[in-house]
Amino acid sequence: MGVVSVLAKLRDPIRRFIMRRVMGGSSTGLPDITTLRKVPEHLTYPIRRNGVDPVPEVAEQRAKDPITHLGDVLGLDLWLVTGYEEARGVLADSKSYSNDMRHLLGSRPRSDAEGIGGLGMTDAPDHTRLRGLLTPEFTMRRLRRIDDTIGDIVKDSLDAMEADGPEVDLVDKFCFEIPFRVICDLLGMPEDVRDDFHKLGAARFDVTEGGAGAFGAATETRTFLINAVKQQRDDPGEGLIGEIIRTHGDEYDDVELGGLADGVFLGGYETSAAMLSMGAYVLTQNREAYRLLREGTPEDVDNVMEELLRYLCPVQVAFPRFAREDHELGGHQIKKGAIVLASLSGANRDPKFVPKPEQFDLSNATTKHLAFGFGLHRCVGAELARMELRAALKGLATRFPDLKMATDDPGELGFRDLSVVYGVDRIPVLLG
Repeated sequence: MGVVSVLAKLRDPIRRFIMRRVMGGSSTGLPDITTLRKVPEHLTYPIRRNGVDPVPEVAEQRAKDPITHLGDVLGLDLWLVTGYEEARGVLADSKSYSNDMRHLLGSRPRSDAEGIGGLGMTDAPDHTRLRGLLTPEFTMRRLRRIDDTIGDIVKDSLDAMEADGPEVDLVDKFCFEIPFRVICDLLGMPEDVRDDFHKLGAARFDVTEGGAGAFGAATETRTFLINAVKQQRDDPGEGLIGEIIRTHGDEYDDVELGGLADGVFLGGYETSAAMLSMGAYVLTQNREAYRLLREGTPEDVDNVMEELLRYLCPVQVAFPRFAREDHELGGHQIKKGAIVLASLSGANRDPKFVPKPEQFDLSNATTKHLAFGFGLHRCVGAELARMELRAALKGLATRFPDLKMATDDPGELGFRDLSVVYGVDRIPVLLG
């Protein structure tokens, strides 16, 4: 038997051994992604940026082929989709793809809080059942009841900034504070967990330490929210958790409702905080758009909002899709079990989608961007996010028309590395 034949026979056992060593392993032979210690360097470019811009490799790959095979990495066949139409197609195709990733959690016993659930990682019929609870609460008609609440929270934050000025950290005083208080009020949650959830929210999307750190932070937040549901079983509060318990409590257990609240809570503040932070930063560099927020028509304001969402797109990669069967995608053969990642930030900057994809330009403005995803798993809180973004940034431009950065060095800002939800942790500004 030749050397090549021997190596070929040894290749799979060696790969499985390395996979178990690096990823923690499982008796099923599948990787346990919760123990992943490091993401291979060549896989990180879809979640890296230069300031607010995706790194050049994203556009380079899209120009070559909007469907990129990232390789067979530790037993996982990975594909990246960077084209707008191609990404939209994948996100809409629940027949070819599943969102359920429980098969990648290994085989060791897990607590309820360590499990995977919520809307983003659930398939029908569970997804349909859970989403049916939330959809009526997030229509524009129902959300108008909290319009005044959002306005009051924005005013409080602006007042606090003015009192602490003339130089403040916009992230701490404004961009995190507003969505956090709004989502606490909506769910009926106490606000005294602010600092803990601020740290955990960022950690859940940070893959600097692979999957271990992200899943550890997720377990902590889910534990808190499952316990919050348990507490409200006997005494339902005034928010969404209490309302669901009163109307549908017998149909769902604590873990299901805790996972649902976890998705609403995390999606309701971390992504909105990231969007507000980067949006405010971009507006300090685009004075005409900042002026339009203050003096423009409602249509002008909407155009600024939609272009910010397209251009910045804080959720860089959608929830992974798992191929249900062998099929073709854009001329490529996708094997059953392969993981397909849709780059939302890459798709939103596809030259086939908008005329000036790499620029913040109001001629690009469209509601068809993928900042909120697409299809069955499109963000259920998209309209709430728009309401917050509009009220907060319009309020900022009105109260502080001369707002400017307190530093000319972007390196002094806290842009995050290797985070699925991209954001910035520090924005020092002068109120003017």
